[in-house]
Amino acid sequence: MKRIYKAVAVVPGPHGGWQVQLDARILKSPAKADLVLPTEALARAVAAEWDAQGDTVVPESMPMMQLASTCVDRVGPQRATILDGAAAYGGTDLLCYRAAEPAKLAERQARAWQPLLDWAALRYDALLQTTTGIMHRAQDPVALNALKRALEALDDWQLTGVQNAVALTGSLVLGLALFEGRIDADQAFDLAELDESFQIEQWGEDDEARARRTSLKADLAASLRYLEFLKA
Repeated sequence: MKRIYKAVAVVPGPHGGWQVQLDARILKSPAKADLVLPTEALARAVAAEWDAQGDTVVPESMPMMQLASTCVDRVGPQRATILDGAAAYGGTDLLCYRAAEPAKLAERQARAWQPLLDWAALRYDALLQTTTGIMHRAQDPVALNALKRALEALDDWQLTGVQNAVALTGSLVLGLALFEGRIDADQAFDLAELDESFQIEQWGEDDEARARRTSLKADLAASLRYLEFLKA
């Protein structure tokens, strides 16, 4: 898409919130909904992404715009579906599935992952059980409902950021821990990629894996920045 605007500004919304203005036009979402942002910090971050574009607008280079648009176009209209999808990760949470061998990997998983499960048990009263191998282990519905209530307490903007982190990591616990400030984006990446990092130590890393991991790390960092802009 060719850039056809010159000036980018942040202006107060007519009924609260903040909007981004491209020349004289108010920015809308891809679905043409009004993009009214909840904090000035997020609005300025979105504006900065638009201002940084060259002659061609590259949507993939604007993660704050993408997350804000996802909230307005998908999460708001489909909140129940999005919430159920995020909550479902609790039943198959990455942190609950441990290797039987090699012992070094199993020990590393327990050392890195168990403190987060213990934190979730204390923070949300959600005790998740671990297992070895890839066979599904059913979790206590009481624990799953407790984690779902934590998601239900989020507004649409917060849910957007948490859901994105959950999908990126394969872990509801990691997504909530990132939101709560229990871990940062680098720690979320290291925890989510623990198995892959172990394999790389043994066998090395190819170009495809390196590109995937670089993208994942950037996406997690963007998720955290987005959540922080909501608090600013």
